Amino acid sequence: MSDPAPSSPAPLQQLPLDQLVVCHECDLLMYRPDLQLEQKACCPRCGYELYAHRAWVERRSLALVLTALVLFLPANFLPIMQLNLLGQTTQDTVWSGVVALYRSGMEVVALVVFLCSMVVPLLKLLCQLLVLLCIRWRVARTWGRRVYRSYHHLREWGMLEVYLIGILVSIVKLIDMADLNLGVGLFCFIGLLLAQVWLEVTMSPHQIWDALEEDAHASH
Repeated sequence: MSDPAPSSPAPLQQLPLDQLVVCHECDLLMYRPDLQLEQKACCPRCGYELYAHRAWVERRSLALVLTALVLFLPANFLPIMQLNLLGQTTQDTVWSGVVALYRSGMEVVALVVFLCSMVVPLLKLLCQLLVLLCIRWRVARTWGRRVYRSYHHLREWGMLEVYLIGILVSIVKLIDMADLNLGVGLFCFIGLLLAQVWLEVTMSPHQIWDALEEDAHASH
């Protein structure tokens, strides 16, 4: 169900900030909508989705983040593909790609790939897990807000989808040149990417912030 966020000619500037919301796309100032479960509010001017109030956010997000963490190691260290060329067989993983770049003299590229495809995605998942545990156990609320703020800064640096596109391009180019077999690591990598995307959709930011704020108020 989609409901447009209410807009009123009343003097919005006189209201407390917690009763207002600004559209991230067109900067329209509006009353903060009061949503029921499975409702969402969209900007009446540009249609941007402001809020989505989803059911069981905490449980669903925990299940997804734990799934992603389980898939992280096999996605990065199990073979993505096995290449048979002129009697020689090689197995490639995400980690072996980083090592190969480093040994070939492209240290900066290897560092960027390592950070964007392994370190940052792992840090994002750990931040999400810690925030959800803070909400579930109702502990370390201030610290949880800082971690969640750090997570939003890390979002721009995780590039699993770019790495997956690179893998798919390599498969297309090599499939006619050699005997190519897909490995378990590729399917784990795709599962990791899908789990992270689904987690981004499920873990509604305004509900997480509200839960952290409610816990903070309850502690006083």
